[in-house]
Amino acid sequence: MDIQANLNPLKTVGEQAKLMAAFAAFNTAAMTDGAVPVLNKELIAIAVVHTTQCPYCIEIQVGKARDASTNDVEVTDTIMIAAALRAGAAEIHGMLCFEKN
Repeated sequence: MDIQANLNPLKTVGEQAKLMAAFAAFNTAAMTDGAVPVLNKELIAIAVVHTTQCPYCIEIQVGKARDASTNDVEVTDTIMIAAALRAGAAEIHGMLCFEKN
């Protein structure tokens, strides 16, 4: 997947939407080293993007995690955590089928 080519239209959105600069600043600040180290933040981001299932976000976040020195075992474990939580949510939502109204 050529992520950069596919995301080129985002430049147009950024030029047209004044809030894009604010979002970019917020995103940068959120992912900066702080109480939670950058590597942990990138692993959290991998889990989140796997639950939202955005292929572009997955590619971007895995790349950022690699830049933060993650390894295959950490990435795999993070994906399995996301899968477990997603499956758990499906199970819990399944209980709604049996609610008595």
